[in-house]
Amino acid sequence: QVQLVESGRGLVQPGGSLRLSCAASGSILGIHRMGWYRQAPGKERELVALITSADSRTYADSVKGRFTISSDNAKNTVYLQMNSLKPEDTAGYYCNAVVQVTRAWTDDFWGQGTQVTVSS
Repeated sequence: QVQLVESGRGLVQPGGSLRLSCAASGSILGIHRMGWYRQAPGKERELVALITSADSRTYADSVKGRFTISSDNAKNTVYLQMNSLKPEDTAGYYCNAVVQVTRAWTDDFWGQGTQVTVSS
C-alpha cells in the first residue's frame, strides 16, 4: 500500500507564508501526479494545485500568483509554498497522489489532511 504523510500545518497572519510538504511511501513503482486539495467547513473539497511527472502544473484561479507547487521526485515528495495568505485560504489541506503501485495497478491515494488557518 501507499501512505501519504503531510506536514506544515499552522496558524499564520494574513499576508504571511507557509509551506506544506507531503511525502509518499510504500509500494511505489512511479507517481503520475501529486497535488493539493482543500476543504473549508461547509464547503466541497476543491483543487488547489497539481504537478505531473512531466512537471506540468495546474493551479486554481484563486491561488495563482500566490501559491507554488513543486516536487522532489527522488523523495516522492510534493511541496506547496503558500505566500500572501488570505483568511479565505483557511481550510484543511489534503495531499493526493496517483500512483503506479504495480505494473497492472494504478490507484489514487489521499493524506490525512493538515489544517491551515489564516487569521489575525
